[in-house]
Amino acid sequence: MRQELLSLPKGLAEEVSRNLVMVARLIDEDPEKAYAYSRIALRLASRVAAVREAAGFAAYATQKYSEALAEFRAAKRMTGSVELWPVMADCERGLGRPERALAMAGEPEVQKLDKAGQVEMRLVAAGARRDMGQLDAAIVTLQSPELASNAVQPWTARLRYAYADALLAAGREDEAREWFAKTVEADKDGAMDASDRLAELDGVEFVDALDLADEDEDADEQDAAEVAAAERASDQAEYYDEDDDEYEPLEQSEADVDVDVTDEVVADVEDDDVDDDVDETGDKA
Repeated sequence: MRQELLSLPKGLAEEVSRNLVMVARLIDEDPEKAYAYSRIALRLASRVAAVREAAGFAAYATQKYSEALAEFRAAKRMTGSVELWPVMADCERGLGRPERALAMAGEPEVQKLDKAGQVEMRLVAAGARRDMGQLDAAIVTLQSPELASNAVQPWTARLRYAYADALLAAGREDEAREWFAKTVEADKDGAMDASDRLAELDGVEFVDALDLADEDEDADEQDAAEVAAAERASDQAEYYDEDDDEYEPLEQSEADVDVDVTDEVVADVEDDDVDDDVDETGDKA
């Protein structure tokens, strides 16, 4: 890449380089930002193959498969390299064209790939088979000398994981468990979730620590509310000694006073009787 950038004026080369560095740094953790930086680099130096390739991977990471495929094709034309062939085929899968991905798996370009590229192409072809509902064919596609080898290569964990996942999808649970276990052995960096898949097969249920923290927080809030309610109830029922010189009875609110409706009715009737006994002059009869 450095050699390609040397073809640009120094200031422009530095600006493009800074953007490409940001693409590489962000593409895993924030693909959208990486994509934005790739567009800047592409606008500045669209005739540089490394820029087209970086733009392709940024678009691929954000599932813009049509755009990614166009950039990969441009980079391939500029360099003549077939290195991007597997990811181009996977873009066809992303566009809902698995049959094209399978066709690419049978092209002469595959024979020009290095071992890692050929394994990647096999993974893409197996994925295309699964896209087409050909699960058994996907399993057969993954069966290869690289899968059977006990040597651990950079691609070993991904190949074993794909095989285990396909077996599980086919209902071959015991074999899937075996290959998930083999994936764990090869996955030294823990990049795959094979150990979690194994635990699920064994009936182990994981609880998110954040969920537990939220439950504890909710329980604490509920306890605090109950304590506050109890304190208010205690204040309302507080005992006062009437013999105490400083005793001042609590004033009762209207809501706290018990009203006997029958007393009110009787009082109204008595008042009516009194009114009937008053003559026109205002004197009692």
